[in-house]
Amino acid sequence: MSSDNAAQEAGRDVPGDGEPVWDVVVVGAGPAGASAAYAAASTGRKVLLLEKAELPRYKTCGGGIIGPSRDALPPGFELPLRDRVHAVTFSLNGKLTRTRRSKRMLFGLINRPEFDAGLVEVAKKAGAEVRTGVTVSRVEQHGSAVPDRRTVAIVLGDGQTLLARAVVGADGSAGRIGAHVGVKLDQVDLGLEAEIPVPATVAEDWAGRVHLDWGPIPGSYGWVFPKGDTLTVGVISARGEGAGTKRYLEDFIARLGLAGFEPSISSGHLTRCRSDDSPLSRGRVLVCGDAAGLLEPWTREGISFALRSGRLAGEWAVRIAEAQDAVDARRQALNYAFAIKAGLGVEMGVGRRMLTLFERRPGLIHAAVTGFRPAWHTFARVTRGTTTLAEIVRTHPVARRVLSAMDKP
Repeated sequence: MSSDNAAQEAGRDVPGDGEPVWDVVVVGAGPAGASAAYAAASTGRKVLLLEKAELPRYKTCGGGIIGPSRDALPPGFELPLRDRVHAVTFSLNGKLTRTRRSKRMLFGLINRPEFDAGLVEVAKKAGAEVRTGVTVSRVEQHGSAVPDRRTVAIVLGDGQTLLARAVVGADGSAGRIGAHVGVKLDQVDLGLEAEIPVPATVAEDWAGRVHLDWGPIPGSYGWVFPKGDTLTVGVISARGEGAGTKRYLEDFIARLGLAGFEPSISSGHLTRCRSDDSPLSRGRVLVCGDAAGLLEPWTREGISFALRSGRLAGEWAVRIAEAQDAVDARRQALNYAFAIKAGLGVEMGVGRRMLTLFERRPGLIHAAVTGFRPAWHTFARVTRGTTTLAEIVRTHPVARRVLSAMDKP
């Protein structure tokens, strides 16, 4: 078999210079990118997954796996759980502390390096090729680097050019692909986090229980997630409150009696939510996960949004790769955008309204979830994935009236 025929047999075209054309190239190997690569490779297409870091790599993240995340995982994927949460301690800026418990598991906790690496392995087993330590400089859909209108050029940091029929951007909210698509962001928050190793006696006190503290800055909150002999402690608030957010984390750690333990890692990151009119594609390029600004605005939970949008992006990237002209590619991209907006977009809309309520009345949220049994049961159902905030607002008139009242200035 000639080299040309061999490449065609493998599902790749080969232009005149012998450079293969991948069906789908995914940029970024976090949960969104790995999910996209898995979804595309599962169809038998030739998929390349690029990651600038070496795996496994640390990622600032609480590591909570709620029901929607679990349900979006590839079939047979075994979660590397470090703990199973059955209890939540709530506090209002360190006061009015109360613990609620559940016989059934609420959600699980993972370390992101293990979790992300596991998802990448699943994508590889599905047939995706993975290259780490690769930086993408830019994406081109026109010009000399692009042999035809069905092809996208991915220019790497070392000057090499890769060719693809479709590209999925999953390289984070500050990545190159989102910039190429023109993603617009309207909510930016600062998260600070510390990984704190603790003695076995302290770890035992936290086993199976997380702590959520509604913070002193409007819209802020803190968390403690136990993971064996390490506690992940973090806070988040609107960007622009850097000094106050840092002080909140220090005070939170002190109140918890953890100030005497030296963190193994201290880190920070920005979370970014898309605006309603932000694009999700440009030509044959799609974005998903953080690169698209997809996350829950109130809790800033992003793993479930990454997994779900990544899977959809991978599926639609295959359709775009098969499109013979710009009109068909555009149609498939619009279908992808519709699928995102109809599901995750609706959830984000309710999340924005919940954030407004939380910013104005954190004490109301605290009183409801700690003292009103139906509110606690709703919290448990949302974390388990048996319902969503959007579904609750749609089906419960009281919840709808409360949020409608908050919509008024």
